[in-house]
Amino acid sequence: MTDNISAADDSAATLENPTTRRGAHRSEKRGGWIFVRDILVIFVVALLVSFLIKTFLVRSFYIPSGSMKDTLQIDDRILVNELVPNVINLERGDVVVFRDPGGWLPPAAPKPDPGPLAASAEWVLSLVGLASPDSDDHLIKRVIGLPGDRVECCNALGQMTVNGVPLNEPYVLMPPGKDSVSEIKFSVTVPKDSLWVMGDNRYDSADSRYNQDDPGKGFVPIDDVVGRAFVITWPFDRFGWLGNYPETFQGVPESPSK
Repeated sequence: MTDNISAADDSAATLENPTTRRGAHRSEKRGGWIFVRDILVIFVVALLVSFLIKTFLVRSFYIPSGSMKDTLQIDDRILVNELVPNVINLERGDVVVFRDPGGWLPPAAPKPDPGPLAASAEWVLSLVGLASPDSDDHLIKRVIGLPGDRVECCNALGQMTVNGVPLNEPYVLMPPGKDSVSEIKFSVTVPKDSLWVMGDNRYDSADSRYNQDDPGKGFVPIDDVVGRAFVITWPFDRFGWLGNYPETFQGVPESPSK
């Protein structure tokens, strides 16, 4: 009987010991701090991974014009594979984002100051690829000619030809009453390390054809290519993959210079 009572007293003393209570409180505070620390570490790691992905793998852009209709609509948001062209080779038919080669875009109008909060939010979103503050400095077109290709328009049927082979281009938006894929006739040979690019909305696209009087003669240096657009991510009802129509260029031989 005595042993049982003594055991009960010891248990009560342990539960009511102030030192033990303080230790338990400190343990709870330490556990809370560890939880917060782990959340912060996860956030920083996720931000770093997103930054690395955005810098080296994938980048987001929005579409500011209708030059790629109906493939891309104004305000569509796309993802761009930045492994192209440094790791993965460019192909005819690829939809590419590139920096202005010089003179393709009008001088940008000054942007209003968004304020520190909005600027900070845009900066964070740009790190993870969800915002693209420099989209206005880039263009998006479809690759028609690779280095060495002879690109001409148009044959008797109104078709584009590459290295003498006529193209069937289902992605081109043709206005009613038009039977030629380009209202401008041209015949060019693409220089080394350059591209000939055109919009899918040929009658409303200031592409290589319209920049032949510039120093670059309308060609886009491959070094200016940011990457290949491969998916529409926004709006959700337009989510889908962007193809390069390999069947269109299937019969085109390699350029004589290769």
